[in-house]
Amino acid sequence: MSVRIWRPGEPLEGLAGAVAAGRVIAIPTESSYGLAVDPRDGDAVGRLFAFKRRAGRLPFPVVIGERAQLSLLPVDPAAPIVAQFGHLWPAPLSLVVPLRRPLPAALGESTAAIRIPDHALLRELLCALGVPLTATSANRAGEPPALSVEEAAALLAELDEAWVVDGGTLPGGLPSTLVAMVGSEVRMVRQGRFPIARLVPAGQGESPA
Repeated sequence: MSVRIWRPGEPLEGLAGAVAAGRVIAIPTESSYGLAVDPRDGDAVGRLFAFKRRAGRLPFPVVIGERAQLSLLPVDPAAPIVAQFGHLWPAPLSLVVPLRRPLPAALGESTAAIRIPDHALLRELLCALGVPLTATSANRAGEPPALSVEEAAALLAELDEAWVVDGGTLPGGLPSTLVAMVGSEVRMVRQGRFPIARLVPAGQGESPA
């Protein structure tokens, strides 16, 4: 099965059609390529979960192109964690936002990890497509993530109508920092690319998870 490559400046119809049809696509992020489907599409999320071959049901993170796209998800755009840290976006900073109703990408959880990525091409693409996307690392469970178009295409070669968004070769390294709030307390779920010092004022400890 062939994998199609979308490059900046090309028409979006084919790529948009693949997302609408629930196909898995690969997108560039701040560190590596990610696997993307519409997080609201239960069939597409199920297809992605099966492809990843995860042992557990770890929720898929979600990326949006701008704050206005929060309205496309079952969350409160003015949720306390967004009100406190949303001004830091775009950044490799995922905020754990409570869900108002189930979201397939959350895989049964009551929250979703959402961010506006610090990657201009991906933000432009998200805005042009007009949908949020998942952004789980482009790999099978236990394998390193794809860092190049060629690696991403090889990973998706067995899928029907897969696409890779050409973001060049990516740097690798840490994933996004993941932060939640418990009441008014900031909780560090995962340390990543975004520095803790910009989140937690001096004298306030963070709670590792």
